[in-house]
Amino acid sequence: MPPELRKRKAPASEPAAAPPAKKKGPVAKAIAKVKEAVSPKTTKKTKATNGAATASKVAVGETITLEGFGGEIELNDGTKTTLKALVDESRAGVVLFTYPKASTPGCTTQACLFRDNYTPLTATGLSIYGLSTDSPKANTNFKEKKELPYPLICDTSATLISAIGLKKAPSGTTRGVFVIDKAGKVLAAEPGSPSSTVEVVKKLVGGGATAAAAPLPIDAPKTETANGVNGTNDATKEDIAQANVAAQVADTAEKLDSNEKPVA
Repeated sequence: MPPELRKRKAPASEPAAAPPAKKKGPVAKAIAKVKEAVSPKTTKKTKATNGAATASKVAVGETITLEGFGGEIELNDGTKTTLKALVDESRAGVVLFTYPKASTPGCTTQACLFRDNYTPLTATGLSIYGLSTDSPKANTNFKEKKELPYPLICDTSATLISAIGLKKAPSGTTRGVFVIDKAGKVLAAEPGSPSSTVEVVKKLVGGGATAAAAPLPIDAPKTETANGVNGTNDATKEDIAQANVAAQVADTAEKLDSNEKPVA
């Protein structure tokens, strides 16, 4: 028999090489860059929204829920309270004027302007409070030295200052004013100079510029009982001079406040 011829198996074919990746066109590259840019921002935004220390800025005309708003605060006399309690105790609402540091020139001017205009500003039932991160001791000294007729709030953790949108990043307080009525409606919320924060409240109560024509309407009877260096007349002249200067250099004074030493 003739020998049987066996066919050799054909060698396995090598897998075809993958086609080269297509190069991204200009449009595809642009889309990729947009995705990369947007993704991390979205994450940061979520973290900020969920963060306990982050608060959205309140808007004029908005009605806020007062329960828990701004956390617990302390008056200069040591009384623990909240914004809700202050609003409930008021006749028509609350005025909070914020200042960076007690007893510094710009803050002294601002506090004295609210003092000098206290009667017309509270004529419609608004209650006035100064608000800063100063300690009760610092604010009590400030209040007594300048004979302020309203309480000062010590927000050492800046919870309320942050809630009303006047906290300066990363730390510090922006000078400004916040006004809220009994129903929780925000009537004013804005930064400003010592004099402009007072003007905001004047416009709200309808007093205008003529409401404070006579300086120190509250402190005038105390003139006779004051003595020596702490005399009311001396303080009045100094405060008026400071107010005039502050009106011209308010923007500069605000920047310097955080670095200035308390007034002797």
